[in-house]
Amino acid sequence: MPLAGHLYIPDTPAAPGPRPAIVVGHPGTGVKEQAAGVYARRLAEKGFVTLAFDATHQGDSGGEPRGLEDPAQRVEDLKAAVSYLTTRGDVDAGSIGALGICASGGYVLPAAAGDRRIKAVATVSAVDVSRQFRLGADGTQDASVFRGMLEAAAAARTAEARGEEPPVLTLFPDTADQARALGGEHGVDGFDYYRTPRARHPRAADFFTWSSVDRMAGFDALAAVPLIGPRPLLMVVGSRAVTAWMSVDAFQRATGPKELHWIEGAGHVDLYDREQYVDPAVDRLAGFFTVNLGSVADL
Repeated sequence: MPLAGHLYIPDTPAAPGPRPAIVVGHPGTGVKEQAAGVYARRLAEKGFVTLAFDATHQGDSGGEPRGLEDPAQRVEDLKAAVSYLTTRGDVDAGSIGALGICASGGYVLPAAAGDRRIKAVATVSAVDVSRQFRLGADGTQDASVFRGMLEAAAAARTAEARGEEPPVLTLFPDTADQARALGGEHGVDGFDYYRTPRARHPRAADFFTWSSVDRMAGFDALAAVPLIGPRPLLMVVGSRAVTAWMSVDAFQRATGPKELHWIEGAGHVDLYDREQYVDPAVDRLAGFFTVNLGSVADL
């Protein structure tokens, strides 16, 4: 299944040798043109070769059915992106890092745990998609909610087996008021980013297949975090993010050099594109990757 990506090459005089590179994974409903592209472009301006790509089954990438969010495949997608970078003559194959945003912040952890080619790991607004679906963004969701989703996923699989068109899980309501009723301020923030001219993109996911849900049930983004060490881990988190507890949990499990970097005043989605929050996040990420992937010419 082909993956579609945007490669960003630093617009600076050529380095004396291959450059360090960074794979950038997008949020769970995003595409490479949104938050992942923002960070990939900004880090390329700092001297890194960067690659933002669409997940399998989503965006411009291949894979059927469309709208499938498969955690195991998302982890493999990140490794495939690393593999691509190792084939490029302008990339130092021994100096590749990975950055995951939102759900990719969860996926990048097991990807790095199992793939020693990833020399430094960073996240922005990291989310373990399994915990978010099971427990809610703030960790307080009643267990009956996810049980109901698993029932719907089971019914969708049965419908498909019988040759029927299975229903899909609609990701966003029609209005901001509905988003607030369903998800509070976090829900409104997501609606404002994905469903308004602020960042709406025609290929961003409007739905997931219901079979995505039972795949998430058995996934644990944090279980393999201790295997990342002794490689370094940086987790960038907004001080107002309701999802921050997941980054804290992952940070506590890390065994190597680690840093939990707070961006004051930022919510979860603010770190996707709000310049007053993205600017300090990029500065810290660039410093982290420079130290841990090697020097960058003309930084």
